[in-house]
Amino acid sequence: YPWWEHIKPRDGGNNGGGWQNEAPRKASGPLSGLQKKLQELEGRQYPSYKDLMGGGWDIEKRSMSIFFDRVQGDAYAPPSWIRVRVPMSSADFPAAYVSKSRVRNTALCDYVTRVLSDRLRGGGGTDWTQTVQGGGWASSKGGDLQIDTPGQYVIERSSVIATASFIEARLTLALPARGRSIEGYRAADIVGGLCEAVEGALFASALDSDALKRHIEAVEDQDALRSQLNELGLIAFVGNGAVLPRKSGVDDRPMTKKDSSNLVTFQSPPSMEVSITLPHAGTVTGMGICKGVTVIVGGGFHGKSTLLHALQLGIYNKVPGDGREHVCCDASSVKIRAEN
Repeated sequence: YPWWEHIKPRDGGNNGGGWQNEAPRKASGPLSGLQKKLQELEGRQYPSYKDLMGGGWDIEKRSMSIFFDRVQGDAYAPPSWIRVRVPMSSADFPAAYVSKSRVRNTALCDYVTRVLSDRLRGGGGTDWTQTVQGGGWASSKGGDLQIDTPGQYVIERSSVIATASFIEARLTLALPARGRSIEGYRAADIVGGLCEAVEGALFASALDSDALKRHIEAVEDQDALRSQLNELGLIAFVGNGAVLPRKSGVDDRPMTKKDSSNLVTFQSPPSMEVSITLPHAGTVTGMGICKGVTVIVGGGFHGKSTLLHALQLGIYNKVPGDGREHVCCDASSVKIRAEN
């Protein structure tokens, strides 16, 4: 899911890097105390970055704080760990999304993670995930911001957490340097880019409220579908119209007619068809697999493995548009593969 899937349509982006060895750029607004501190570190030895650790840095006039939990030892070491926290009184996400249920909270955090990742990767106009490499010891190094970007599955992660008090994003930042000398102006510019990305992702007013609602409701429906299987005597359900094939063996996104004109959506045999009512999508119909032993047979390249693969991933909720939203199985299901 590229950045334009989740940011507001009025915004745009490009593929430009966050910093390409050019002169320091002027910030879009007044410098924060953190940015001024970073500029003061310009040219100092790399261990001076550790001065950033400790309490959080309040970003003036932006209702957020940045924490440096771990600072790398040099520009070649694994990146530093940072957190950006926004008070919930400023983020203003509905309490029904944050506190009503675990599944809603997970879906909210998943969506916010996707938006923040999209903005860091170009949705705000600059790709802040690009690092500067090469050029020898004394050339610029590092500078990339990264967050654990979700794929097709909506699961609990520590990349973004939301509580009644705050919402917080956790990222890595390769603090920039030339050799072992700090590039403070460049680091200040990166922090400015991070703050702009956070403003576009961790505040409810910056998001498409309808898209966020659809995302949460789709995940909540999948959870409700899975919870009804046992009382119906089922261990799995595959909805009619589901898109089970993926783009390729290394691309988990759904196959489309553009990828293959032979794409066939799923249709249940009449003898196995059942209907289940969901809280938001209403009644959905598909194939119910009863408890007991079920054998799948058929000729080569007829979809046996594709169906099995979709079922083994039915313990996870998927993003809207994945094609397998209504493919669910008992939450305790596991895959067992026999030796040939």
